[in-house]
Formats: sequence, C-alpha cells, structure tokens
Amino acid sequence: MDKKRFALIGAGTFGQVHAKAYSVHRDAEFAAVCDLDETRARQTASKWGAQRTHTDWREVASDSTIDAVSVATPDFAHTEIAVAMAQAGKHILVEKPLAMTVEECQRMIGAARERGVKLMVDFHNRWNPALYAARRAIDEGNIGAPRFMYFRLSDTQAVPLKMLSWADKSSPLWFLGTHCIDLACWFAGEVPRRAYGCCRHGVLRQKGVDAPDFFLSVLEFPGGAVASIENSWLLPESSPSIFDLKCEVCGPEGNVHIDTSSHRATEITDKDGVHYVDILGEPSVHGQHMGFMIESVKHFVDCVVNGREPLVPGEVGLEVTRIACALEQSAEKGELAVIER
Repeated sequence: MDKKRFALIGAGTFGQVHAKAYSVHRDAEFAAVCDLDETRARQTASKWGAQRTHTDWREVASDSTIDAVSVATPDFAHTEIAVAMAQAGKHILVEKPLAMTVEECQRMIGAARERGVKLMVDFHNRWNPALYAARRAIDEGNIGAPRFMYFRLSDTQAVPLKMLSWADKSSPLWFLGTHCIDLACWFAGEVPRRAYGCCRHGVLRQKGVDAPDFFLSVLEFPGGAVASIENSWLLPESSPSIFDLKCEVCGPEGNVHIDTSSHRATEITDKDGVHYVDILGEPSVHGQHMGFMIESVKHFVDCVVNGREPLVPGEVGLEVTRIACALEQSAEKGELAVIER
C-alpha cells in the first residue's frame, strides 16, 4: 500500500509534536513543512525528514500530491487555512481549539463535509493513559455516573511571556481550558446547558501581555453533573514542571484522582532545581518516540490511511468552542450563561 503524504502548517511547539509523529508512522510520508519563519521551517524539515519547505500555506493547498495536513498555527489562525485545505480535498488535523468562534468552526465543518474530507481536532488528552483510565472507570460503572468533576490545568508564566508570541490573542481559557472542557464533556457523556466564568487581569498586563491571568469556570450538565475548572498562566517559572494538571472525578460509587504533572514517578534534582520528567506526553525510549501526544496524531494518520472516522471530529471542537464562548460571555457580564444550540 502506498504511503499517504502529510504536511505540517505551523512549526511551533506543538507543530514539532506533529512532525515527530509523521516521521515515525510507517504509513506516513512527511512531505512538507510550512511556517512563516523560513529558518524554523527548514530546521523542522531537516530534523524530522520532511522533503521540502514553504512559507506560504497556499502552496501546500495547491499541491495535489499532499493528502492531509496538520494545522498547528496559533489558536486564532486556524480557520482560513483549514477551509482552504478542505476545499483542496485534503484531510485536516487542527490543533485545539478548532476555532475561537462558533461561526468559524461551522465554516470548517461545512467545508470538510462538502468535499468529503476528514476533520479532526487534536484534543490529545483523550489518549492520555491517566485520563483514559478515568473514562474507563466511568464506562465500566466502577465509580458510577460522575456527579462532580474538578480540573486544574495551568502553566508557568514562561508560556505567555516567552513561549507564545501571540499570547495576548488567546487566554488561559482557550489555550488550556478547552482541554478541560473537552474532558468534562467526555467524562459526563453530554454537553452542559449552563456555564459560569470568572477571570481577572493584572499580573500579565504589567509584564506586557494583555491576557487574563486566570480563568475559573463552572459547567452544569443536564444529567446533574457539575464541573469546576481552573486555568491560569500565573505559576512561577521556578515550578518543577511547565504545567500543572490535576483532575478528580467523583461518582456515587467511587472517585478518581489524577496528577500527571507532579507525579514523582521520575524526579531529577540538579543545579537548576527539581524537575519532573515527562513520562506520558512525548517521551523517547531507546530512540523510539512515543506518548499520548504522538498517539493522537498517529490516530489521524490511521484514519486517513484506512478510511476511518476520527474519534474527535470537528463537531466536538464546535461544542467546546460554543462552551468557551459562553464562558467568556459569562465572565464579561458577571452572570450565568445559558448555552444556546
């Protein structure tokens, strides 16, 4: 069977994960890397074995030899690219969030349906073994239907101040909270009816980034479950991990506690302090690249190669964006938001 040809658009932090996944999948041919930064595009292509580079995504869209693409551009810059790729007949994997407005999500979904191509959102935490274990505990009835869910996913200040040049066009809600919203819906088995959001500005603004310091969310589900979510960009850069992920799912028969950031499975102390080593996301063992962040991209490849439907289609991304928009509206107005569909 001939390999399918994949291209990467956006060679930033998460773009590197996609490039790594394409480089190791036996059924994928890593055809091209596109990035506005020509040097970064060339370095990424050289590192992961892509055949050529571009600085204009339109050249990827017009290349009839490319079967599928990853869109790993900033949160706000997915729609135009994804729609064009769908119209060009290419399957699309889009980094989360799918888009930052409901209308943009609907445009992408409509374009993919019209051309009959696959559209997947990279909510890679659905492949996280710890979080998948929680879903299995729910499905198998070990804890009963969730009644209360708690999520904390926060980053150190290095993320908005150093890693993301476009942080002021996003927020902890969009960059981090969309992961938690997706997981809450996945665990509950439904989407919420009402949402309440609260955020504050100040610390990051003083440091030159006009984005919220944190975002707190409450989601109410029709079946009675409630999710409480914390997302911030306020952790000190001296933290032992760049992110902090905690999760608790409580049901009538039991509960699940998850901590994948300060897991202490591997703790290294050196001249720079204490560090928790990544053992889940994208570790390398004996030169082999693995981890749940790689697996989600490999799932997309498998769907393209074998004609299967993605586990996380565009419609899931639409619902998450709808909820995030309701939370923003709630925070702005200071009142509970009813999520309209």
